[in-house]
Amino acid sequence: MTDSTPKYYILDTNILLHEPLAFLNFDEHHVVIPMVVLEELDVIKDRQKDISREARTAIRSLENALKDATPEQILAGVSLSEIQGAHLAAGTLSIFPDYRLKQQDAVLNLSENDHRIIQTALALQQQHLNTKVVLVTKDINMRLKAKGAGVKFVEDYRTDQLIDDIRFLSKGFIEIDGDFWEHVGEVTSVQQGRDTYHEVPRETLPTVFHNQYIIDDTEHFAAKVVGYDEHVIRVHDLSYERMMGYRAWGIQPKNIYQAMALNALLDPNMDLVILTGPAGSGKTLLALAAALELVVEQGIYEKIIVTRNTPEIAESIGYLPGTEEEKMAPWLAAITDSLEVLHKHDESMDASLNYIMSKANIQLKSLNFMRGRSIQNAIVILDEAQNLTASQLKTIITRCGTGTKIICSGNLAQIDSYYLTAVTSGLTYIVERFKDYPGSATVNLNGVVRSSLAQFAEENL
Repeated sequence: MTDSTPKYYILDTNILLHEPLAFLNFDEHHVVIPMVVLEELDVIKDRQKDISREARTAIRSLENALKDATPEQILAGVSLSEIQGAHLAAGTLSIFPDYRLKQQDAVLNLSENDHRIIQTALALQQQHLNTKVVLVTKDINMRLKAKGAGVKFVEDYRTDQLIDDIRFLSKGFIEIDGDFWEHVGEVTSVQQGRDTYHEVPRETLPTVFHNQYIIDDTEHFAAKVVGYDEHVIRVHDLSYERMMGYRAWGIQPKNIYQAMALNALLDPNMDLVILTGPAGSGKTLLALAAALELVVEQGIYEKIIVTRNTPEIAESIGYLPGTEEEKMAPWLAAITDSLEVLHKHDESMDASLNYIMSKANIQLKSLNFMRGRSIQNAIVILDEAQNLTASQLKTIITRCGTGTKIICSGNLAQIDSYYLTAVTSGLTYIVERFKDYPGSATVNLNGVVRSSLAQFAEENL
């Protein structure tokens, strides 16, 4: 067996729910769908949940791939190269009749669906002794059970995983040891109105991206990359002191990381701003303060739409009384908490909150009802984005029309989804995908500013 030998990949149900067309992403290899997976998709497709859409899409895609094949061909494997579309699949797709499997021992109870999929992998492993047979699942516990049952190769689905270690995730800025100018040889500076731009040699910073911030240890230099080629990097000198003096709706940055975030948030040319960082770093508060500044004070946008996913354990919001916004209020308590912080010194905080909710046209929306919309001239704040998949984030971002700014915030250390990790989260995916897009900026907010207690808990628990 060599690396070029076609392998057999057995897909768990959660793979097709995560990406309905996943069976087209295995190049020249053979893809096997156990019959029990089709049964699970059939049950899920009729549920009144967002995930049922993926189940229906997967079923339709499989039917389209196998519609002209005979039963014998489906069992043997149908060529995927004949399927139309932008894909590189050159292997086969087959359905494995796992219901024919016999209960061989007491280790795997075939009345359980997971065990039927594992038994399928064991049967194919025994049938193809000279070929690598791989079980692909996003269920960590199932991967452990499969290994324990004797499946030699078990993997997670990594097609949408852009980095192998969360430590390699772009922070959106570069921290230079010492004085930045000590690392620079020749420099060309240009004054354009009140703004100063520097062109420094490319070898000074070999790896840079558009809108990446540059700071140093002296607490004097702060700049942003506005362009580059193979010879020079063009940076906008922002001035450390000027950035620390930013103010949005009464909020000033407490550290340079918040200052960089405010710079991106208050820039109307930034269509997408991604804020990552630990709990208590100020992500939600900064996003809301900047949104109020841009809508109420500057009048650049017309409204603020706030949304987030609801945890899978309570994905439906139907059991809560009231309108959509009243149903979403418990999930978006962080927004109302932040509004209270911004107006806690007002003579009548309740009156101020009601006035601002109306003046800024703040709308609390559910992700379940975002599909199909076209949002114009608005700021969209997407909170707790670490719990979303790449496809869910694509659904939200593609809703944004002309004059709309979207702010995604999340803490990759607080993922609630069963099937997502820090490296497979949709938030990680868009940070990597958009890191060199001229209309976006990413800032990792280092440090907890909520309280000394919160900081100690973040560092030691």
